[in-house]
Amino acid sequence: MTSGLWENWVLPGIWTTLQLLVFSAALGAAVAFTVGTARTHRSRAVRFLAAAYTEVFRGVSALVLMFWLFFVVPPLLGWQLVPMWAAVLALGLSYGAYGAEIVRGALNAVAPAQREAAVALSFTPWQRMRLVLLPQAVPEMLPSFCNLLVELLKGTALVSLLGVGDVSFAAYLVRLATQESAQIYTVVLVIYAVIAFGITQSMKALERRTKANLGVAAK
Repeated sequence: MTSGLWENWVLPGIWTTLQLLVFSAALGAAVAFTVGTARTHRSRAVRFLAAAYTEVFRGVSALVLMFWLFFVVPPLLGWQLVPMWAAVLALGLSYGAYGAEIVRGALNAVAPAQREAAVALSFTPWQRMRLVLLPQAVPEMLPSFCNLLVELLKGTALVSLLGVGDVSFAAYLVRLATQESAQIYTVVLVIYAVIAFGITQSMKALERRTKANLGVAAK
């Protein structure tokens, strides 16, 4: 593979993949915490709506949702999403539904005595969530979120089907130009593995830090 192909296609593809990962993860995290906390709400209607969202978006293919946002929404609403943002929306909404279950499970795992103590101290529901429940639940979420983030990284490859110039689309173009499948796809495998390793190490460091703040030794 020549330096020109690397500089003009592969490096921009890596940058696009990282952008997709960051934007989709940010949207997914917002969805996960919003829907996940709603799953523990005392209102049955709120819990029902949050559960309905989770079931729908966990059951829908991220690829089909991506196509739906890009090809179906424009005729309905009269405006066109660019492929990049259609991909970010599809990935963020889909993976956010999985993340919501992680949040719900971690919040429910907090000892009931902690909730009772917060009520006894006359904390508002928001104060109980912010000061008591989330600080204890977040460290337990991080290992699962790490796995989900790595899955999201691999899921970004779906955007190549919309023509978004991520690293997998760049690999396809390089293969067409050089007819050397083994070399470019081996390089792409290594790229994904390196990014995934960086995610894993960063999340482990964050887990250690959050547990240290609670006085818990991370394994």
